[in-house]
Formats: sequence, structure tokens, C-alpha cells
Amino acid sequence: MAWVRRNLARPHRWARLAVGLGAAAVAVTALSGAAAWLAAAGGVAFALSGAVGYCPVCAVIGIGTETARGGRS
Repeated sequence: MAWVRRNLARPHRWARLAVGLGAAAVAVTALSGAAAWLAAAGGVAFALSGAVGYCPVCAVIGIGTETARGGRS
């Protein structure tokens, strides 16, 4: 996306995507009720940050794996 400045390197992005989708899948299968929906939403949000390549928490804290490694941002 042209309007979002990436702050996550490619390996970090893939890890976030995998962990987020895995957490959402586990939440839906292992939990029930509102807890399942909340945990699944958190997993999906984590996966989306990996798909987009931007982490708002990392931006606020001032860390970014993309610029620290000399990559594109």
C-alpha cells in the first residue's frame, strides 16, 4: 500500500501472518463464546499487520525491522 510506510521486514511480516492466523484458528477451535471471538479478532489483527507490513505499536515505540536492516521503507 502506497499510503502506509512499512516498518516490518519480510521475515517478520511472514512470522506475524503465520502466528496471527494460527492464533485465530486455535481460538475458534479451542475456545467458545465471546472469548473465541475476541481471541480470533486479535489473531486476525496480528495477521493483518503482517500482511500490510506496518505495526502501529512498533511505530509508537520507535522500532522497525525494515529500516533497521537497511531495507525499503
